[in-house]
Amino acid sequence: MIAFNTNSLIACTAGIVVLWSQCLLAEDDATKVYRETIQPILASHCFDCHADGSSEGDLSFDSANSDKELISNRQMWWTVLKNVRADIMPPSDAEPLSSAQKRQLTDWIKTSVFGIDPTNVDPGRVTVRRLNRAEYRNTIRDLMGIDFNAEVVFPPDDTGFGFDNVGDALSLSPLLLEKYLQAATTIVKEAVPTVCKVMPVQQFTGKDFKSVAEGDDSDGARMSCKEQRTVANVVQIKDAGAYRLQVQVMLHGSFDFDPSQCRVTCFLDEEALYSAQHAWDERKKIDYEFERELAAGEHKLSFRLEPLDLPDEDEKEESNFRGDPTFNHFHVQHVDIEGPLDTDQRVHPANYERFFPRDEPPADAAARREYAREVLSSFTKRAYRRPADDATLDKLVLLAEFTYEQPDKTFEAGIAQAITAILASPRFLFRLEAPIEGEHETFPLVDEYSLASRLSYFLWTTMPDAELTELADKGALRENLDSQIERMLKDERSDSFVRNFVGQWLRARDVEHVSLDPIVALGYGEEYEQLISVFRRRFRRSSDGQSNDDLVSDGEWEKTRQRFRELREIRDKFDGDARRAMRQETEMLFEHIVREDRSVLELLDANYTFLNEKLANLYDIPNVEGREMRKVSLPEDSPRGGVLTQATMLTATSNPTRTSPVKRGLYILENILGTPSPPAPPNVPALEATAGKFGDREPPLRELLALHRESELCASCHNRMDPLGIALENFNALGMWRETESDQPIDASGTLATGESFRDVRDLKKILVTARRADFYRCMTQKLMTYALGRGLEDIDEYTVDQIADELEKGDGRFSVLLKEVIKSAPFQRQRSVNE
Repeated sequence: MIAFNTNSLIACTAGIVVLWSQCLLAEDDATKVYRETIQPILASHCFDCHADGSSEGDLSFDSANSDKELISNRQMWWTVLKNVRADIMPPSDAEPLSSAQKRQLTDWIKTSVFGIDPTNVDPGRVTVRRLNRAEYRNTIRDLMGIDFNAEVVFPPDDTGFGFDNVGDALSLSPLLLEKYLQAATTIVKEAVPTVCKVMPVQQFTGKDFKSVAEGDDSDGARMSCKEQRTVANVVQIKDAGAYRLQVQVMLHGSFDFDPSQCRVTCFLDEEALYSAQHAWDERKKIDYEFERELAAGEHKLSFRLEPLDLPDEDEKEESNFRGDPTFNHFHVQHVDIEGPLDTDQRVHPANYERFFPRDEPPADAAARREYAREVLSSFTKRAYRRPADDATLDKLVLLAEFTYEQPDKTFEAGIAQAITAILASPRFLFRLEAPIEGEHETFPLVDEYSLASRLSYFLWTTMPDAELTELADKGALRENLDSQIERMLKDERSDSFVRNFVGQWLRARDVEHVSLDPIVALGYGEEYEQLISVFRRRFRRSSDGQSNDDLVSDGEWEKTRQRFRELREIRDKFDGDARRAMRQETEMLFEHIVREDRSVLELLDANYTFLNEKLANLYDIPNVEGREMRKVSLPEDSPRGGVLTQATMLTATSNPTRTSPVKRGLYILENILGTPSPPAPPNVPALEATAGKFGDREPPLRELLALHRESELCASCHNRMDPLGIALENFNALGMWRETESDQPIDASGTLATGESFRDVRDLKKILVTARRADFYRCMTQKLMTYALGRGLEDIDEYTVDQIADELEKGDGRFSVLLKEVIKSAPFQRQRSVNE
């Protein structure tokens, strides 16, 4: 029979009654404030469109059965908060809310509807995060000392809320788990030595072999099979004797016209070690081994590549061959020089000291077991980002001991087996976190190991380093937070933060993969296809032994070839080098603002940018020479400056054949103003369908969009997007400046949904950094918090976002203010307790 404690039952019942009464009181307070303060504001400014039978934008304040039900509709109030705060509602042609009314309404939504307590902010729910591909690659680099290309081995990470480090999107499928197990074996095999001593060996990669031609900065890591080139490296031999040379090369690429044959000769000083003719063979690796007597001193090792059977001029044109081909390649993978072979000299293998602190393992079994524990304790602390518990270490030591006690195994092989298990463990693959031990708050602080991990993966995209871990050991990381943030930003590992955050928020990484043909986008597609047709007919006739005299005269043929070259030069404006320069321009602008602690408003409007000669030519900016990207001051009247005028944004938001004001406007709403439009409703006609109403006349995009907005289904969203996108119409799909479209002058003027008018992109940028500055501060805060926390923001985060944006305003927009406020915020510092 179960016995009840009467006193406990009475106390529990009383507690429930008190709690329930407090909830009712809170609801009554919210309802009372709504009726007395909020409802009158809505009645005078909102009810005309959103009550009394009207529900524009599918929002109505009188559709609920009671005030209580209305107040409980958090999603509706979140929409109200965003629109009121951004001055979208009331609309610009209606009476605006006073500052006091706006503050009353937004504060009431945050505290009464969302239940935010400013003195005890809910940090939100965070799904345990798996390492994404970039984090995995960088962590393996810092933990194991090798470069493991996770982007090739693992499938692409899913994204959530615009970023690939969001926990809810980082699932772990059985296929990915299998790949993790295989990767652990591969990594350990490459990184962890399984013997204590080996013969001395010098190891070189293709990057160590530099071109001997003056002014050529290429190397042996990637050599075109269509260009004659010699790369060399000088090696130092300390002791004379017999040496073993192991050479591995790889062939890689594809070519539509011929197999791109080449002859490669490998020289040691003046001796040709081998000479071989190679044809295209996708990723085929070839190994060579030689033994030679070498004198002490310097020796020159080189590779000479000679192309064979270069196509003639017609074949080059037909096959899309260009003067600087990038199709088939020869790669020097590695060269190992082992020796001297005829001595007893032995050394630790490469990477040995990373895993094994002693010169050699002890001979005594108990001492070896203790040494194994020492090695694995140190490694797990780094791999798990916190000390491992004794039970886990016991199992790992047992696994290592079982392995190295086998007759054909070494102590190092046993440790390697245990490390393989560690790299396949959830404690390594997932970023597990814990609260400070002994804290019983509803929203406790995360412990210092968790904080170190949050910091390092936020700012470095990798594991904590020794200094962060040491501070966490002492419980001193929080008290040294400012100095650690500054140190981490100065470290080159913060380059990953720049690339990954800007690459996703501002879509800088998209430019390298966007599908866009410059010839078609600039209106020469039909002419280019006609020229290609002439080349093909001429080439086929020549192949069949027929004359081309009746096809086109010699004079016309030369003009045709010249025009073809001109069009091909247009395509070169958007080649791989140009795309990389475009991406780097955006990254370097953001990096400059971060490193120099400048105002984040310079992301929108700056009197400088970062260019090399190729990108400067695209932008028609003179006096920039060379391939190196550098800071360039812009002319006073230049429309350039800021991400909205950079080719990354302008190409990523264009269609394959033309610009897209709609996509560009949506980009600004989502990534600059933080007020994205909802998805288009079903059955909305495409923009191209609207063009049919103009008959044979090709209308300017501005006119086409105006007609499209006549539909009520389209108007509400397009009235916000289109003016923003039209302001950028002076930039074509490649980001080049233009004054006309379809032989008609471009009108880039417009009026924002918030009422500000502009003449062109220069005016728009001024509006964004003045009247709409607060919107940008909020938007950037939201993006940075999403990236830092690895989750989408919720309504409970609105108080934190507003507080950080206010601090950013007080701090003149300096990036350091934004970054430190995000890191010191409750969502970054705390977590919900396990009972929440």
